[in-house]
Amino acid sequence: MKSSSSFRLLDLEHDLPTTREDVLALRKARESRPLTFAAYLEFLGNFTPPPISELRARKGPTGSRPFEL
Repeated sequence: MKSSSSFRLLDLEHDLPTTREDVLALRKARESRPLTFAAYLEFLGNFTPPPISELRARKGPTGSRPFEL
């Protein structure tokens, strides 16, 4: 299969189904003011951090050697 024959434009009316709630949420987001970096950090401060034991229990990246550029 050639990539040129498989190319098809996205039809937003049919290929991306949205609900009425989706449209209302997008309109509400469009009307809101941009979030500053300070406001974003304040927003993140509302979440409680996970316990240290949970962070230590997470598995890290696997591999036989460290990543190098």
